[in-house]
Parts: sequence; C-alpha cells; structure tokens
Amino acid sequence: MNAFHAGEQALQARAGVQAQMAQIGPRVMRDHMPDQHREFFGLLPFVVVGSVDAQGQPWASVLAGAPGFMTSPDPTHLHIRARPLPHDPLTTTLHDGAPLGLLGIQPHTRRRNRMNGTAHLRQDGLTVEVGQSFGNCPKYIQAREPVWLPELPAGQLAHQGSGLDETSRELIRAADTFFIATAHPDAAKTGEPCHGVDVSHRGGAPGFVKVEGDRLTVPDFPGNLFFNTLGNIAVHPPAGLLFMDFERGDLLYLAAHASVVWDGAELEAFEGAQRLLRLDVKHALRVQGGLPLRWGPAERSQHLATMGNWSS
Repeated sequence: MNAFHAGEQALQARAGVQAQMAQIGPRVMRDHMPDQHREFFGLLPFVVVGSVDAQGQPWASVLAGAPGFMTSPDPTHLHIRARPLPHDPLTTTLHDGAPLGLLGIQPHTRRRNRMNGTAHLRQDGLTVEVGQSFGNCPKYIQAREPVWLPELPAGQLAHQGSGLDETSRELIRAADTFFIATAHPDAAKTGEPCHGVDVSHRGGAPGFVKVEGDRLTVPDFPGNLFFNTLGNIAVHPPAGLLFMDFERGDLLYLAAHASVVWDGAELEAFEGAQRLLRLDVKHALRVQGGLPLRWGPAERSQHLATMGNWSS
C-alpha cells in the first residue's frame, strides 16, 4: 500500500526528505496494530477522534470511558464502548462506514499512537477497522494525568456561532495543547488507506496559539516528517480543532480554513518554528463541562525549552 498520498509527498519534497520517507514509510505505516498498540489503547480513559461531515469539513472530537472501554479483538479491529458526548460534532458525523482518524495519547507517559480506518456501528459503540496504524514520538506533549469521573453532569452548550466569543479566545490563549483533524478529499470514498482522516496533537507553552479575532496562528515545530496534517491541508484546506480546558472539562470545537505560512517576518519572529499554521475559524462550538475527565498538573515538555514565543 502507499504510505503517503500526493499532498504528504509534496510537503516531504519541499523539506528535502521525500526519498528518506519513501523508505521509512512502508516500515512504520502498517495495515494493522502491533500488539503494543492494541494493549496501549486498552489503558486509556479517552481517545481523540477525527471525522468528516457531509460537507467535507473535518471535526476533532473525543470519546471517553473507564480504562478498558477500548479493546482490540485482533490486529485489524478496535472496539470502542462509548457514545459521543452531548453536543459533540461526532453525534452527526458518526455513521456506519464513516472514515475516522484516531489518536490514542497517554499524556503523563507521553506515549501516543495513531490510526485511521472505517467505523462499524455496534449497540455498545463502534468498531474501527484499521486502514493505517503508526506510532508517534513524544515531542511537545505536556505530561498530565487524566482521571475518569463518570458522575460529572453532562456538558451544557455555552456558545455556538460563526466565530469565537471572548471566553473561547481566553481558553485558546491559555492552552498548551490542542488537537487537529484533517482529511484527504477522498476520505469518504473507498480506496487507498492513506486517503483517510487524520487527527493529531499540537503542543507548546501556554500562549503558543496566537489569537487575532477569529484567526489563529500556530508555530509548526520540527516533527516526524510524515506531514500527515500539512499534507492533508495541501489538498483539502478545511480543518477541525479541539481545545480542552483541563481544569473545568470545557470543550471547544472549531471548524477552520487552514493554510501554511512558509516565510516572512512573522515566522522568523518565532524561534524554533519551521513554518506557521494559519487557521481562520468558520464555526465555533463551546460546551461547558463537557468532558468527564479531570487532569493533574502539567509538566512541560523539555523539547519546548529552546522554542520561542509570540511576545519575543
């Protein structure tokens, strides 16, 4: 199978690593989950999910449950015994045969694994059939431990509109983590596994996301050179973002138009950034207390020590 699609390959070529990644890709992009990944998902109290709506807009969502709510009966399937949270876009984008991207992340150990595939609905949740499965490095993850608290009340819709309200802007300015979902334009069609939905983690010091009205600008730090997110954006600019308030459990879902800034004074001003990700918000949905998890204090990633900030 092709490990990378044309958009990802174009970004790799621009970075001068296409030949290198052509060799690495087939070794790390599997059509199944290794046993280590299968066991890993079973340890988690949440999983981040990327999906696509009927208009082709990606959304980043979260499913949560007591550890063990995800199990893998065999290397090509992952059972998830959970249903979308109230007001989560996944309540409308999830259907039988839906293309999904999954990010399993254990922040306090900085482990993360990604997978994309196809949803098959079940009475107790869903099964995801693997298209691609691969691991990710621990860079830029803020170490904080989540605790599953099922007795918390359901979240309340606090804001919905075509742009951000001030409370949403404050949440973003304080964030050291967010998740981004992107998709190949053919994600909803059968075909190449690399033409799927992806959901990824972005981390930085608080304030690493610059907020100007309804425009967000994010530094893109050195990574694994897969260019899954930026490669998707190159061929399909819509993106979905998910911000979490780790103290209160608030969730902020955003639909945005994404673009990449490759040069200029703004990029040069942020030490350590290789490029900038520009995100123009088109729709915002904020749910107060929507996540039945609470988190311990964060330990910053050591990889952020050499990175700059917007104020400098």
